[in-house]
Amino acid sequence: MTTTHHNDPARAPGTATLTEDTPVKPPPLYKVLLLNDDYTPMDFVVQVLQTFFGMDRKRATLIMLNVHHEGRGLCGIFPRDIAATKVEQVHAHARRHQHPLACLMEENE
Repeated sequence: MTTTHHNDPARAPGTATLTEDTPVKPPPLYKVLLLNDDYTPMDFVVQVLQTFFGMDRKRATLIMLNVHHEGRGLCGIFPRDIAATKVEQVHAHARRHQHPLACLMEENE
């Protein structure tokens, strides 16, 4: 796509129109991961996955078991702002319930 400027009086000054030749790069995506600890109850992890990542109980249980056995589990892949928001939501929720559950984001390669 290329950017073209029109002298259309109905169009606001300084606006541009994209045409088919302008390459549009998708935003970088980030993995949101939960990390295992020895204190957070498994049921709490399942509830977090259901509440903040929209998983059904079966999927959330599978991810929780992955966290438990592998030390970390993938909750989802999101644009940076959404991933950062989900990490903060999980941390705030865990702190409110006095659990040390750790959640982080890393760039999806």
